[in-house]
Amino acid sequence: MIVVFGLWVINKAGGLVYQRSFTDGLAQLTSNEYLVLAGTLHGIHAITSRLSPSGPSSGAQVIEGESFKLTILLTVTGTKFVLSTPLVETTAESILQRVYEIYSDTVMKNPFHTPEMPIRSDGFDSRIAALLGSGQS
Repeated sequence: MIVVFGLWVINKAGGLVYQRSFTDGLAQLTSNEYLVLAGTLHGIHAITSRLSPSGPSSGAQVIEGESFKLTILLTVTGTKFVLSTPLVETTAESILQRVYEIYSDTVMKNPFHTPEMPIRSDGFDSRIAALLGSGQS
């Protein structure tokens, strides 16, 4: 069984459009702190995309801390999917690909969803819960 601490979806402007925690015991951040975190991660990602010595880059794909890592999937539309997991988790990239497929099927095909706005989809929530666990919104 995989361990996931959290999932964030960040729009192309750096705004947090989805956040969900999956582990009790993590420090609980306020809504504003999550928004600042998303904007900061967006900025770091933009800067790292220009730092490659071998030409254009898609930016940081993994950021590691002492006891966790953030794995980032950048889509062609600029939306970022970020998965927070333990350092030992080796399947984060494939999990993010599945999350992106769920997003494409449930959010982007929803005629009532406005792109770049917060994700409010029971279908997305239930399929993410089935993939990653129930978590906390």
